[in-house]
Amino acid sequence: MSALYLLEPTAPDPSWAPFAGAVPLSELRAGMWRLRERWSRALNARAAGIVAPHVAGHYQVHGPPVVEPATIAGPAWVADVTFAPKLPMRALGATRRLLHAGRTVAWRLDAGQRWEGPFERGDGLVVEGRVLGGVFDLVTALEHFLFSDTLESLSETTSAIPDGTVVLGNPAAIGLHGAEVEPGVVLDARKGAIILERGVQVRSGTRIEGPFWAGEGTWLLGGQFRSVSAGPLCRLHGEISTTVFNGYANKSHDGFVGHSVIGEWVNLGAGTITSNLKNTYGPIRLDIAGTRIETGRSNLGALIGDHAKTAIGTLLPTGAVVGAAANIFAATRAAKYTPPFSWGGDGDARTDVDQFIATARRILPRRDVAVDVEMEASLRALHRRLCGVK
Repeated sequence: MSALYLLEPTAPDPSWAPFAGAVPLSELRAGMWRLRERWSRALNARAAGIVAPHVAGHYQVHGPPVVEPATIAGPAWVADVTFAPKLPMRALGATRRLLHAGRTVAWRLDAGQRWEGPFERGDGLVVEGRVLGGVFDLVTALEHFLFSDTLESLSETTSAIPDGTVVLGNPAAIGLHGAEVEPGVVLDARKGAIILERGVQVRSGTRIEGPFWAGEGTWLLGGQFRSVSAGPLCRLHGEISTTVFNGYANKSHDGFVGHSVIGEWVNLGAGTITSNLKNTYGPIRLDIAGTRIETGRSNLGALIGDHAKTAIGTLLPTGAVVGAAANIFAATRAAKYTPPFSWGGDGDARTDVDQFIATARRILPRRDVAVDVEMEASLRALHRRLCGVK
């Protein structure tokens, strides 16, 4: 099996807020899979490293390391993470490049060949997928990919559907891979497959409409879920629609979240609500530190960075962007843009790095992730990158 290296923009533009400079873009979900997982499955290659200068000093517990491009040698593939391939991918043969809309999106290195940057030589194969112009396009990717991703993930090894479960549609479109489902749960597979991985718990009073995927250890604590990709180890409740949770997030109480992208270690306080449609039904624009970005979407909720938190009753406007580690509690209605490490959310106050680390030490072990020396160094590097601290 070849090695796979994920190539990220050297300095992603504001369209990738709130994740640019915070985490590798390859760790974001496009449909059911993270971008690195999509590429790994598409190429049948093992993810060995990420070329992401914008997150220098980042440490990953479960993913490949951030590497220098000069260390990459074949046999290997190098893939552009601003493109999400459709799965399954057609047979590659001996092609050297993968093409989409006239653009090279992946490059093959032969044994001993070193990576010297993108090249346009060699045979090319046209592949299907989605070009990603920013974080908001991950919502579009969810709409395009989740149906086929979940359908492809159905297997004959699924657990039996428990007695007391209400099934709408074809029971064969429900994959329970070791999940626990209480009586009174409604599984509606009429519009897509439902995949519940090992350790998923679904409490009575939950209605799930496919396509839907819940990753390992996620709890669904009641409410309505439609077209959601969530996990691992999330805690979700309320009404959630067309939303990506990258993992380890808490939304354990009532409140609507729709057409949103939620980072890892996010906590949404009870009654946090996103608006995902303007009163005019018009196109939604982002406003990121004074930069206006056209998304081309009429439905878009909130884009929330890793470690961000909202107080009870927080209202997030259409197209809200919440920076990594921001803590919103000073105003019921949040701003369109909240900077990273914001303390309160309505002024210039920022969270102190030691306070941030102390909070992480309380939160991460709740999901069996230790804040060891490497993790603390990574969190401090996050603070330096986003707050401009030397």
